[in-house]
Amino acid sequence: MPLRPLTAADVAAYRELMMEAYTLSADAFTTTAEERAREPESWWLRRIADPGGLSAAFGAWDAGRLAGSVALEYAAKPRTRHDVLVLGMYVREAARGRGLGRALLDAAIRHAAQRPHTRLLTLTVTAGNEAAIRLYEGAGFRAWGTQPMAIATPSGYKDKVHMWRPITRPGDADPG
Repeated sequence: MPLRPLTAADVAAYRELMMEAYTLSADAFTTTAEERAREPESWWLRRIADPGGLSAAFGAWDAGRLAGSVALEYAAKPRTRHDVLVLGMYVREAARGRGLGRALLDAAIRHAAQRPHTRLLTLTVTAGNEAAIRLYEGAGFRAWGTQPMAIATPSGYKDKVHMWRPITRPGDADPG
């Protein structure tokens, strides 16, 4: 499946994919489908291609349809610009099990590592989502804590596992 950075031309396909994600994998996200449905196109565009360079997104295509994506959110503040947030990871069920999630994550990691100030990537994953946790651990992420009752869902409260991954550069000390 072709994988590439998403652009403004992909905003409708990205919105469609993520609305599916918020609906079918609701427990994976802190935002509901109803909340995201109210967002204007400009919000979706900023998520995948912020004019100020504070976001990036990657997509994989299957038969001309966006099959999966992951996004990055960069901080504008000098004191936090070293920390990049990975968010919105989703692969359509029909495309799962083919390494697409890992390929998307690897593309995001490579992109973040190209920014000179990046030193770590962070993300959260819903506790109990073992497939996602294995994916992130396989890409070098490590859990550093769990936030109890992080999201309220129809089936009850769910915890979120916080994970991080270092971006090392020649001469960097081991981040531990």
